[in-house]
Amino acid sequence: MNPAIARQIEELRAELRRHERLYYVLDTPEITDAEYDALMRRLLELETAHPELITPDSPSRRVGGAPREGFVKQRHSTAMLSLDNALNEGELRDFDRRVRELLGGESCEYTAELKLDGLSLALRYEQGLLQLAVTRGDGQEGEDVTENARTIRSLPLRTEPRWPAFEVRGEVVMPLTAFQKLNEERAAAGQPLYANPRNSAAGSLRVLDPAITAARTLDFYAYFLLVDGRPPLESHWECLQALQELGFKVNPNRARLAQLDELFDWCRGWDERRDTLPYEIDGVVAKIDSLTQQDRLGWTARFPRWAIAYKFAARQAETVLEDIQVQVGRTGALTPVAKLRPVAVGGVTVSNATLHNEDEIARLDLAIGDTVVLERSGDVIPKVVAVRERPADRRPFAMPSHCPVCESEVIRAEGEVARRCLNTNCPARLRESILHFASRSVMDIDGLGESIVDELMARGMVKSVADLYLLTLEQLAPLELKGEKNTRKLGEKSAAKIVAEIDATRQRPLPRLISGLGIAFVGERTAVLLAEHLGSMDALMQASPERLQAIPEVGPKVAESIRRFFGEPHNLELVERLRAVGLQFAYDAPARPAAGPLTGMTFVLTGTLPTLTRDEAKAKIEAAGGKVTGSVSKKTTVVVAGEEAGSKLEKARELNIEIWDESTLLERVLTQK
Repeated sequence: MNPAIARQIEELRAELRRHERLYYVLDTPEITDAEYDALMRRLLELETAHPELITPDSPSRRVGGAPREGFVKQRHSTAMLSLDNALNEGELRDFDRRVRELLGGESCEYTAELKLDGLSLALRYEQGLLQLAVTRGDGQEGEDVTENARTIRSLPLRTEPRWPAFEVRGEVVMPLTAFQKLNEERAAAGQPLYANPRNSAAGSLRVLDPAITAARTLDFYAYFLLVDGRPPLESHWECLQALQELGFKVNPNRARLAQLDELFDWCRGWDERRDTLPYEIDGVVAKIDSLTQQDRLGWTARFPRWAIAYKFAARQAETVLEDIQVQVGRTGALTPVAKLRPVAVGGVTVSNATLHNEDEIARLDLAIGDTVVLERSGDVIPKVVAVRERPADRRPFAMPSHCPVCESEVIRAEGEVARRCLNTNCPARLRESILHFASRSVMDIDGLGESIVDELMARGMVKSVADLYLLTLEQLAPLELKGEKNTRKLGEKSAAKIVAEIDATRQRPLPRLISGLGIAFVGERTAVLLAEHLGSMDALMQASPERLQAIPEVGPKVAESIRRFFGEPHNLELVERLRAVGLQFAYDAPARPAAGPLTGMTFVLTGTLPTLTRDEAKAKIEAAGGKVTGSVSKKTTVVVAGEEAGSKLEKARELNIEIWDESTLLERVLTQK
């Protein structure tokens, strides 16, 4: 090794790191982009000539490595819990009251920070070097995205080793200018647009090709510091200061506040100024500043008692409804979509909004040409909430009588809000049907994602779900998958994995196959009940409406949907083809416990639970004797609500139904056995 070359390389790296921090963290650049690029080119030249001197923390490692086959799951060092929400000042006042009561009336200070609308990320450093980057996932484990995270310029690859090992948590965001540029590029390439910067940031960090992440402009803001599983200093404010000293980008828009009224004022001020920021926020996070007081307050199973997210109200805008077009979904449902004169709503340009169904159009008395009110509350899809003006030349809209894609007749059954195309081979249904069939909770074909399905359909290789079982390694390996910057072949290794995954579905139990058929109103729970009570696919195909309605939770609407499905010749042909390739058509139901702590109770799950997936929560309830349904009614005993619970939680409150969180569910399951 040439010592002079090694010294020159390390000097270049140190200079590049300094300029990265000045530009991406401190926003005070000292050199032009051209000068920075010249330094980087020189470093790359030297490292190419001397590969033995390349190190993982070199600024050259930010350009992105080779594509991967998939992501590896990684457990978090400590749980990444979500935050409880305050939707108004009254709920924020209640939070403050609870905190002060738990602290025995002791005075406390808040640290207030902007709630960035992005993707949470945990970073682990050893001896000052980045070793691991993990997404939040379900809070207990996430995905290892280290190679992608390395491409984020504001995220240090090397920092001062103040502690031998430490963890930094923060938010990955996409600036609004970068989001707009990305969508302009996608529009020019004829690709679908991203809905918002949050989804764009998440998608950019989770692509399998780090070069794509490197091409996107992502930013990382640190907000949490851990050493040996806990904050190492006396206050949260000091931890933020320490993160800044270590070279991390910490949001400067933060405050230390002693009084609740000061916190209210701070929240109101940023609600009014949120559109002046270069990134999206959806609220303010307030944390008790003293870490000693945080420890005394502790945690629930879902969130810390010492922090809360004050969510801003939805934002609205007015625009003109220029047209209504109809999309066909996986179950054949026809959905009207509003085509709008583009308008900015909360920092995002909106040109489409769902109208749900024709009853919603009638309720709004909506017609083409109307001036409408759009509302966006951090959701992916904005919604039309009202009509502001109805011009004299407005044009009424009527749902089509035939499918706009395959021209098959559509029906609207009695009691349903949606019209449906019954042809399972309808091209509009097929793509979503295949993706549903391959999804984890159905047939679980790992690796069969959107890009592969799109390519299979474009080449005419799959015209039915049953065609998946005819695919070979030789057919799949040459498939060209189009990325943001380049096109790559699927390859033999990935192709062999997909073929093996498809073959494994031949052993999936009958309820998964029933669910995979995409029968309207037949989800996972109903599919299990049908298999348990009928025992075979043949019995299901032949069951009369009366026999079906004798099954618990199967009413006239579900029974009629099943009969219509099996009355369609295309669907019968599909079922027979699936029989021919060896899928499971019979079912031996597992023995159910005679009784348990939840026997006789009916549950509905809504929102995201902190540690359990929906399937895990459902399994625990059923193992304890309870049953899980998909909708809230007067027969519902308990609603188990997680983060971002929606209309089901509201209906439970209206019906005065008992509401549990995850910790209550686990306690009842464990303590009453």
